Amino acid sequence: MKKFNFRKVLDGLTAASPVGSSGGGSGSGAGGSVHPGGTAGAAGTPREEIQETLTSDYFQICKTVRHGFPYLPTALAFDPVQKILAIGTRTGAIRILGRPGVDCYCQHESGAAVLQLQFLINEGALVSACADDALHLWNLRQKRPAILHSLKFNRERITYCHLPFQSKWLYVGTERGNTHIVNIESFILSGYVIMWNKAIELSTKTHPGPVVHLSDSPRDEGKLLIGYENGTIVFWDLRSKRADLRAYYDEAIHSVAWHHEGKQFMCSHSDGSLTLWNLKNPNRPFQTTIPHGKVQRDGKKPESCKPILKVEYKTCKNSEPFVVFSGGLSYDKPCRRPSLTIMHGKAITVLEMDHPIVDFLTLCETPYPNEFQEPYAVVVLLEKDLIVVDLTQTNFPIFENPYPIDIHESPVTCTEYFADCPPDLIPVLYSVGAKHKKQGYSNKEWPISGGAWNLGAQTYPEIIITGHADGSVKFWDASAITLQMLYKLKTSKVFEKQKVGEGKATAEIVEEDPFAVQMMYWCPESRIFCVAGVSAYVIVYRFSKHEVNTEIASLEVRLQCEVEDIITPEPETNPPFPDASSQLPSLKSLSGSTNTVACEGTMKDSIPCLSVKARPVRMPPGYQADLVIQLVWVDGEPPQQITSLAVNSAYGLVAFGNCNGLAVVDFMQKTVLLSMGTLDLYGSSDPYQRQPRSPRKNRQFAADNFCMRGLSNFYPDLTKRIRTSYQSLTELSDSPVSLELERCKSPTSENRENSFSRSRSSSVSSIDRDSKEAITALFFMESFARKNDSAVSSCLWVGTGLGMVIILSLNLPASDDLRQSEPVMVSPSGTVLTLKGAVLTFACLDCMGTLTHQPYEVWRDPHSADDGDKARKRKLVMHSPSSSQDMGDHQFAVICSEKQAKVFSLPSQTCLYVHNITETSFLLRADVVTLCNSVCLACFCANGHIMTLSLPSLRPLLDMNYLPVTDMRIARTFCFTNEGQALYLSSPTEIQRLTYSQEMCDNLQDMLGDLFTPVETPEAQNRGFLKGLFGGSGQAFDREELFGEATAGKASRSLAQHIPGSGGIEGVRGAAGGVIGDLTRARIALDERGQKLGELDERTASMMASAEAFSKHAHEVMLKYKDKKWYQF
Repeated sequence: MKKFNFRKVLDGLTAASPVGSSGGGSGSGAGGSVHPGGTAGAAGTPREEIQETLTSDYFQICKTVRHGFPYLPTALAFDPVQKILAIGTRTGAIRILGRPGVDCYCQHESGAAVLQLQFLINEGALVSACADDALHLWNLRQKRPAILHSLKFNRERITYCHLPFQSKWLYVGTERGNTHIVNIESFILSGYVIMWNKAIELSTKTHPGPVVHLSDSPRDEGKLLIGYENGTIVFWDLRSKRADLRAYYDEAIHSVAWHHEGKQFMCSHSDGSLTLWNLKNPNRPFQTTIPHGKVQRDGKKPESCKPILKVEYKTCKNSEPFVVFSGGLSYDKPCRRPSLTIMHGKAITVLEMDHPIVDFLTLCETPYPNEFQEPYAVVVLLEKDLIVVDLTQTNFPIFENPYPIDIHESPVTCTEYFADCPPDLIPVLYSVGAKHKKQGYSNKEWPISGGAWNLGAQTYPEIIITGHADGSVKFWDASAITLQMLYKLKTSKVFEKQKVGEGKATAEIVEEDPFAVQMMYWCPESRIFCVAGVSAYVIVYRFSKHEVNTEIASLEVRLQCEVEDIITPEPETNPPFPDASSQLPSLKSLSGSTNTVACEGTMKDSIPCLSVKARPVRMPPGYQADLVIQLVWVDGEPPQQITSLAVNSAYGLVAFGNCNGLAVVDFMQKTVLLSMGTLDLYGSSDPYQRQPRSPRKNRQFAADNFCMRGLSNFYPDLTKRIRTSYQSLTELSDSPVSLELERCKSPTSENRENSFSRSRSSSVSSIDRDSKEAITALFFMESFARKNDSAVSSCLWVGTGLGMVIILSLNLPASDDLRQSEPVMVSPSGTVLTLKGAVLTFACLDCMGTLTHQPYEVWRDPHSADDGDKARKRKLVMHSPSSSQDMGDHQFAVICSEKQAKVFSLPSQTCLYVHNITETSFLLRADVVTLCNSVCLACFCANGHIMTLSLPSLRPLLDMNYLPVTDMRIARTFCFTNEGQALYLSSPTEIQRLTYSQEMCDNLQDMLGDLFTPVETPEAQNRGFLKGLFGGSGQAFDREELFGEATAGKASRSLAQHIPGSGGIEGVRGAAGGVIGDLTRARIALDERGQKLGELDERTASMMASAEAFSKHAHEVMLKYKDKKWYQF
């Protein structure tokens, strides 16, 4: 993809004219980066000191790897020599899987569903047939597969394809019943066509239907078996161009499978029957069975069952053959799950599946169809899973799947991505997660073991965290572009299970998925983990290696906005922020009680949505719940969903906000420090810009917050869930969204399934619905809270939906000994900053422009027995890097909203730089990240643009229209992390990772796995002299002579159109030295084989002549001595 580096903002408009370049002016020329007049004095010195190292050359965007289960699968193929698996999907994607680490994603440009896949076995190539009646040849001899050739059928629809082993001629069956032949070297149609009316008997008056099966006889490559949908089977002689035999059955055919000797074949039918046919007697099947049909008492034919969609018939040298089929269950059991049936001798095993079966393949030891197949496994592709069954053990266990295909086990609702995290975290998480591994898997190695993969140069640890609709949280090892599950946490275990009919259940605000994870916050250094749930609760987790049995501490918080404060325009009615000493008791009284009971009447008050377990709970090693904080109903109003969350382990505080206000909780002392409406947070510092901002400005928050609300976008396939999730969640939203959402629709959103404005509630019942100011961002940091501060202090930065930034001072006990007993004071600093649009993110840079880490407590096991009873001191890291405290008396605060980014110098609070990012759209995600030992601001916009800005000067470094937001899922799950990495959920089942680093784009080839590895094709078994003499066709079959242009002529030009592939230089080279070259070598090898067979024929003829001479001589000797007596010899 071509790289663009725009110097303008997204919409091409310059938000403000650049000011003169005095004071260094490193960012003054950027169209939208403004150095306001009058601030040069305050900012001049640091501006000249900071040397920004990042330039546009450091940035480029490309997709790296896709993890998860292929969404909406349709087709399956396996290369038995290379041992790689291909899966096609309804969206035109192909996923190719080999050994763990070998996982390749490619996409047809047309987006048409993949109907069928066929490997060129051991040739490093794959043929795909798509629903738009196009055939494509993919070159797999490069790390990013590319299409070499395409062939588009114009007049006929493709229904079935078959490529014989070691052949370059592809048989293509169509809906009209015709069979065409394609040369896969040139991708040109042969003039040889098997027309349906020539294949069936002349006396037949009806059309046989589409071709549903094609296969050449294992015994004779010159004979082709054609199965038509209506039950007609034709055995076509390719040489004589006529039907050798025809067979008819009164039920539709779904699939056909050969016995390896080529004398028998088996068909599966729409009535749940299997028929076995013998070529010597094609008039009727010599065996008909309905495996799951009930036997009738009066001797009649067993009752029909559901269709058997596919059957495979595989022989073994030392045991009975395997017959494997899908479907065929009895109609009288409607609740039975989809099943795969394995018949081995007289034993019938039914394997029930969790999801419908899309396709299956039996894996065999040999690629040759005319040898004993020796099946060892069955790959079953389900709608939402991939399983492999071990056939070598009598109980048919499944293999443990090494791929991360269970991401969607419960729908993903949020994601977080951490690159370059502490290296000890991955083994620690794996050790606590490994104890929950399931038992009962096959002890054999995973059979899909093809390809090659190495770690590459990238070695830093990466962790992805996914939150799910059932309340589970999964930690994944994402290092070196792989994905492996480390640990699973079930957050719902802290709550009582809801029983239908209980009065408490009526307090729920979400009908389905009440435990869905909405937000997550993780501090890798302190291992503190925090989740916010859709039912308005926050859980703080600590990590321990020891099992513990304890009660779960819980708090309840009232967080409700008073309508009177909102609708009264006079600023005097806003009560001033009380001083810290008088505030603390009143705030503590707001915390409520953990056992508050609901009012007797119908109005719900002071009750939470869910019930925390009151009894002691066993908590296994790993993350253990330290505190549960729940928002409660207030005067019949349900608690509003949480829109922002932050935790700090050094301070021992957790802060969260919603559209009503802010709550700050001390999770060490288990007390509520603050529970206050947003307007009250301003106190006397309210800039009184409220009237002109209402109501239009509030809609800016709505646009940002739309991605935080409904869970329905994660369930596009479940209508009921869409309805309930949208209803329950939009009833809680407090801002009308329809106008803003219509305004920011992307051009592609008109006909998409999950339109932003779909199902949104636009009714506004009272004026407060348009006036509430939500808390959208929170950030704990050591900062200058006021203009005249000479030293940094502990602060909480609060960002709102109206673009206001409020700084709260945190007064913590001076010594660690007093931390558990002395109260923490929260007071206003009086500082209020403003931006356009809802605030998204904060960051802090020291005076040298280095990103300063938030203070944290070094992790210690809360349940370790090593320390005994002695007091355990907390080890705090307050400044990171540690020397930053001595590096100057000022710092930079970076604040980004959905519309613009600003950099303030502290403590002067001067706005040094501002960049208006977008006027016509809004940002969905913004993160301050490190790259190449420097720092930048990465942004993802709703119009699909991905941007990076330098820090602190906010110069545009990258601006690429890369990812249209065609689905709410992308909007909600997109996140950036350090080292130029990002991810989003590309479908309900798949995570797409991408990089915005030029260095990683350059090194990507080394990190990807190889799909093709040089492997010798196994030699065909020696069939024996007599079998070779009498068991097969007497003459060699030359497809080239039969199908080539010289004999068959050219096909009609209007029938199909050849389209050259866009494989690129690497693809052409791969083709030249790969597929076509190898096919040529294969043809030479076949010629040599034919020559050797000819020599064998000559030797056989010589031996037969010698035997005949010997017989003649023996006869003459016999005649000579015939009449002599025994004593005359």
